[in-house]
Amino acid sequence: MIKSFRGRLDHGTSTQLRLSTNKGLIGYKIKKFECITQEPGGHNVEHVTKLFTVKIDEVTTPTAVVNFDNPLLLGVNYYRDGTSTERNTDETIIFDHTVFNQDIYVAHSENAGSNKAINFYLELEQIRLDIGEATVATLKDMRGRE
Repeated sequence: MIKSFRGRLDHGTSTQLRLSTNKGLIGYKIKKFECITQEPGGHNVEHVTKLFTVKIDEVTTPTAVVNFDNPLLLGVNYYRDGTSTERNTDETIIFDHTVFNQDIYVAHSENAGSNKAINFYLELEQIRLDIGEATVATLKDMRGRE
């Protein structure tokens, strides 16, 4: 089963997506992570939207810096758009195929200085976990390690 989320984030904001269950027997993997600016073609913008497993400083105060050494980072979407034909729309999406069973966080930073909002669309594949897999996924999320 696919579970989808969509929303709008202003520059420098984040949101929590509720996924956890009492027993943690439902896991998720990212299938799709897409973004589009609130005014396509209306401004020269560069957006960096990231997914995290834990609410860390990067979630509370989002930046455009991407660090793949961070085990808490699940995915990144870089979206660029502009008002001229020389600056075509461009999107780069990178995500991990890690299974998680706790809440995740979406954080957004607009890098071109116009402080515009971004719309995001996220699809997660729902996976049944046995007790052992659920325990491992929960501990990974709690510890922030793979």
